[in-house]
Amino acid sequence: MTGAATNLGDLVDRSGPPDRPLLVGFSPAGEPETMTRAGLDARADAFARGLLRGGIARGERIAILSANRPDTLAALLGAMRAGVVPVPVNHKFPPATVAAVLADCGARLVLCDGPRRAALPPLAPGVGLAAFDGEGPEGFSAWLDPGPFVPITPEPDEAALFLYTSGSTGRPKGVRLSHASHLWVARTRAAETDLRGERLLVAAPLYHMNALALALLVCAAGATMVLLPQFEARSYIAAIDRHRCTWLTAVPPMIAMMLREKDLLASCDLTGVRTVRMGSAPVNDTLAHQIRALLPNARILNAYGTTEGGPIVFGDHPDGLPTPIASVGAPRPDVAIRLVGPDAPGAGVLQMRSPAIMLGYHNRPDVPVPITPDGFYDTGDVFRRDAEGFHYFLGRTDDMFVSGGENIFPGEVELVLERHADVLQSCVVPVEDAIKGTKPVAFVVRRPGATLDEAGIKAHALAHAPAYQHPRRVWFVEALPLASTNKIDRATLRLRAEAAMRTQP
Repeated sequence: MTGAATNLGDLVDRSGPPDRPLLVGFSPAGEPETMTRAGLDARADAFARGLLRGGIARGERIAILSANRPDTLAALLGAMRAGVVPVPVNHKFPPATVAAVLADCGARLVLCDGPRRAALPPLAPGVGLAAFDGEGPEGFSAWLDPGPFVPITPEPDEAALFLYTSGSTGRPKGVRLSHASHLWVARTRAAETDLRGERLLVAAPLYHMNALALALLVCAAGATMVLLPQFEARSYIAAIDRHRCTWLTAVPPMIAMMLREKDLLASCDLTGVRTVRMGSAPVNDTLAHQIRALLPNARILNAYGTTEGGPIVFGDHPDGLPTPIASVGAPRPDVAIRLVGPDAPGAGVLQMRSPAIMLGYHNRPDVPVPITPDGFYDTGDVFRRDAEGFHYFLGRTDDMFVSGGENIFPGEVELVLERHADVLQSCVVPVEDAIKGTKPVAFVVRRPGATLDEAGIKAHALAHAPAYQHPRRVWFVEALPLASTNKIDRATLRLRAEAAMRTQP
């Protein structure tokens, strides 16, 4: 991997053959489309030249509203090479929210695919449109000016890209990320593990930090990425088999959905997978057992990261102790962390400091910057620390609720429920209660073949946790719904629980 680049868009390993497959994407018809390292470089350079030719200046923004495809990554790299700031937009936002994001970032150009173009809200005067699948002046090809391009040298506080948060607690915030921050992320990760020869499968959306940081890592490390337009269990399983994928990134609901496809799993070979990096929620013992049955040769990495603070926080224990299944690991030596609050240092809200921390929020003077005077980012995530220094994610401070005067973190209750041998996954949400204010209820995914009932869940919770934490109602589901970032959609489940309580109190 080259270490000379100072521009994040130039983060490409050019030490190998130029015809090495870097990206395997898929056409709208589902056929594989391979982009080589040289092809990605040429596409990115052509777009950088085209942006400047089209009058879009350094520091201005362009929006990308598309399902995953190789051209989205080429456009991201090309824009950054030109000093133009790409803004990947969550295309699952409602049209009004998409319009608000486009206005907030001040996009001069919107790149989109066919389905997203059809749902695109009216653009403001002066905002250009380029469709990846289109022809003519409104096609992506019209913005390509083939030829070499020398990337700009960014200033230390110059934004490389904006990522908008999901907006689950208000209108989305644009997180400004510098070139230097994610150069450090990619180089640090590439130096830890030799990914040459690995084929990484990505189905998470590139507007999300998890997938985008992994795509940049692939560019930096000389690996190959198989990029699915979106996650769908059967196509994901088939891609592992067909493209001999060795490295996966996933979240627990994805594994649960894969396990349901017994007929396809029986005909596919998944033994080539050597690593599965799990994010968004802790892996419990039951789920770990299921992953090992599904992917017998894979090591399981429990990951943690944030858009504002980056994906590098925890890692292996400095004394070589094995990481417990539910833990995200021990603090990395190159990242400073602390837990704050009345229960610290044993538990508290995580604050962390590293070179990956954001520059700040775009155009949001109304939002307090969550960075302390001494440079720590306050994540709002609650963790527990054990005696060996391993950390365990308990939940968001935003998710915490009070029941009868007791603070309840859903993640803490979920860990208890998931210790039951028949529970694959759970989600705990609050519902209103006339006496307690709110009370916990749960949605549970049973392991295949299990017959566990509501009484069994309640008995298990009462036996292993304080009584105030036990779920007062339990509903069994085939799978937990996912939000647009592939995390469990707690808001939807809370509405479902409230509706069920009204009809069956």
